[in-house]
Amino acid sequence: MGALSNLRVIDLTQVLAGPYCTMLLADMGADVVKIERPGGDLIRSNPPFVEDPEEEAYGGYFQSVNRGKKSVELDFNDEEDREDFLSLVEEADVLVENYRSGTMEKYDLGYETLKEHNPRLIYSSIRGFGDPRTGETHRQGQPSFDLIAQALGGVMEITGQEDGPPTKVGPGIGDLFTATLNCIGILAAVNYREQTGKGQYVDTGMYDAMISMTERAIYQQSYTGEAPTRQGNSHPTLFPYDAFETADGYAVIAAFGTNHWKEVCAAMGREDLPEEYPTAADRLEHRDDLREVIADWAIERTSEELCDELEGRVPVAPVQNTEDIFDDPHVHAREMLYEVEQPGADAEVEIAGSPIKMSETNPEPRGRAPLLDEHRDEILGETADADAEAADD
Repeated sequence: MGALSNLRVIDLTQVLAGPYCTMLLADMGADVVKIERPGGDLIRSNPPFVEDPEEEAYGGYFQSVNRGKKSVELDFNDEEDREDFLSLVEEADVLVENYRSGTMEKYDLGYETLKEHNPRLIYSSIRGFGDPRTGETHRQGQPSFDLIAQALGGVMEITGQEDGPPTKVGPGIGDLFTATLNCIGILAAVNYREQTGKGQYVDTGMYDAMISMTERAIYQQSYTGEAPTRQGNSHPTLFPYDAFETADGYAVIAAFGTNHWKEVCAAMGREDLPEEYPTAADRLEHRDDLREVIADWAIERTSEELCDELEGRVPVAPVQNTEDIFDDPHVHAREMLYEVEQPGADAEVEIAGSPIKMSETNPEPRGRAPLLDEHRDEILGETADADAEAADD
């Protein structure tokens, strides 16, 4: 039993932001029914594959964010399929979609229509620029992806080396952070419904989410009147808080507190530095010279040696790649790698586990991603049975 095992979620999403949101709900026990357009989610065919894309039902991209869901293929241009969809909506708790604004309305399946069929429905949308219902702008209706959201939201401007170009953050945070916020909004709406019996509309825009994520840059602009820009791995107001090259890679040191600063200096054999630069302001003012001192010390050690010297006294860590992550006992103890079946390949694959841990209803991936239309008979059969029972009553 999961914390959300009493909820049925209709998932009309595809690619990344929407599926990640409904994946979080599925991991927490919700019964997520993924309604796929004819041919299925666009991302089913994306690599990587274990062996042969001709044999495997989907690649790693789809597997990772659609685990534990059920699939039904419906065509909203077909009247019978629309009726099947409405019958599902009548029994659902939550609906999530990430189409362009106005898409559902083209099929007369927008929020206003669906809430007539189910007033308790929580209807949630994830769009690049939000929905007109919650604040109309000229951007709505424009397509958006992670790269667009990171560019507009200021993330790229503050990411990268000082002398380099604006840089996208590696993971698709424009999708993932927006999806996480949307999930929070859905759960808040569920709680409100428990108190009032009323459903509502939940809307999260990717551009909005990136502004929220760049919170530091927003207040810096307001307080200083200057636009923050790139400064590599360093921090605008803290030092040392940076990545340092070692003999075999890189390690990060976060020692901006005076106690941690003293420990770093002791490890370097430079007990004179805490006396010469006793305050955070002193260290920030002379960061270039001090960074050179730490860099000269770090390059003489491997990442492991550097961390061994500081670990337990100073926040420090090696910069890991995924091979390192897979080898880390901490990751396995925290169940952050989860094995699932890969249809079409004689192999199990590993995907990221759930970072949410709970003592009574611990979230976890609930099996592999679905085959296209795999659960049609199960899901629509349930609806037909419910309709027959209602007719008998």
